[in-house]
Amino acid sequence: MATVARMLDPEGTGTARMLHPQEPIPYGARPVLLAETTVYGAVCVEHMLRNWTSSLPRPWLVLISDAPARPVPAARYRFRALQARLAGTATVPYLPVLRAVEGADEALEHKDVMAAAQKLRQTMEGK
Repeated sequence: MATVARMLDPEGTGTARMLHPQEPIPYGARPVLLAETTVYGAVCVEHMLRNWTSSLPRPWLVLISDAPARPVPAARYRFRALQARLAGTATVPYLPVLRAVEGADEALEHKDVMAAAQKLRQTMEGK
């Protein structure tokens, strides 16, 4: 999660930050949900969206690939079924280097992570 937050805010200015459970979403913020591309991740997103109030802006969903393969059909189906409740969906590919780094700052030193971060930001900005 910290790595995706840094991918969205590579300079570390605090424009992207994680919220703790029950912490209110700051006014004007664009909420982002993170999930692995597993069935469990899809179930968690579905549960979160069931409790999402209409007074909040629709969240973005960032799917983090947990393996160098497509998600299983059950996960793909659930994520596709949830699309209407989301502002958009972006995907972070499986990045093996993330298994070998100590933190988000170290992860951003790798060109594959930087390229994925750039693509993620462009997707969410509509470019």
